[in-house]
Amino acid sequence: MKITTFVIIVMACAMILLSVACSPKQKRDPNLIGEWKSTTDGSKLNITDKSFMMASDSPEPEDYFVKGDTIYTSFEGNLPYTKYAIKHLDAHQLKLFTPDSTLVEFTK
Repeated sequence: MKITTFVIIVMACAMILLSVACSPKQKRDPNLIGEWKSTTDGSKLNITDKSFMMASDSPEPEDYFVKGDTIYTSFEGNLPYTKYAIKHLDAHQLKLFTPDSTLVEFTK
């Protein structure tokens, strides 16, 4: 009796872990992906499925993920993350708050 209960609990936990591990990845907003150009100084921001690259900061692409209305970037997975808050996003316009709290407007 004790062994049967233990086996059922282990199988239930394994199924829960398997369902979480095999769930589809969070999809990115298709409006976010693309090449953006700043309206103020002309700097470029290139966002792909896997990389975030702002040409004015560094020419190296950074890994990123989006949580809510914030973009978190890190170079090769190193901590701490750099945070960019999205103020406005549509198909042709992007407004970001940079880590130093300045608003930068981009257009596609």
